[in-house]
Amino acid sequence: MVQRQLRERDIEDERVLAAMERVPRELFVPPHVRDRAYDDAALPIGDGQTISQPYMVARICEALALRGHEHVLDVGTGSGYQAAVLAELADEVDTIERIPELAEQARGNLAAAGYEQVRVHVGDGTLGFPDRAPFAAIAVAAAAPEMPLALYEQLAPRGRLVIPVGKRRVQQLEVIVRSPEGPAVRHSVPCRFVPLVGDEGFAR
Repeated sequence: MVQRQLRERDIEDERVLAAMERVPRELFVPPHVRDRAYDDAALPIGDGQTISQPYMVARICEALALRGHEHVLDVGTGSGYQAAVLAELADEVDTIERIPELAEQARGNLAAAGYEQVRVHVGDGTLGFPDRAPFAAIAVAAAAPEMPLALYEQLAPRGRLVIPVGKRRVQQLEVIVRSPEGPAVRHSVPCRFVPLVGDEGFAR
């Protein structure tokens, strides 16, 4: 996976590549798709949600430009896989999931994989997690119609928000930096994620 799906497709951050190599992806997918855990594809995890394609997880993590000392918020926990990768790259990780059953499964997955230090919360991810803000970086694994202002406001100065933005079926992965002049946005790659549902996202 690391060589063919990531390194050969322009993922260059060696810390991200090493993190992706260390996290056992098979522990974050349901048993009936475990034989496909390392496929170059998103996979169903229940409740209409997916575990993101490995390439997109790597792309998001690389865009965050983490160096190891940061406090990160992961929005859209799902199976917990992206939170585990982030835990390899940052000092502290909080992750938030709107579906309680998925949040509970993620806690189990993270514990089984040795990432008990990741804090899993249940709530509206579009509103972030102000009790733990500010964050040096926020990673979002679902698509919003526009940048959720609540997430931007929970960034530390010069912090980065990486989020898919667009319509329900086609989006652009945006990298947004908090600057004194306001959001500094640069577009990244086209992508397709499940909708980010919540007050500052899509309706159900």
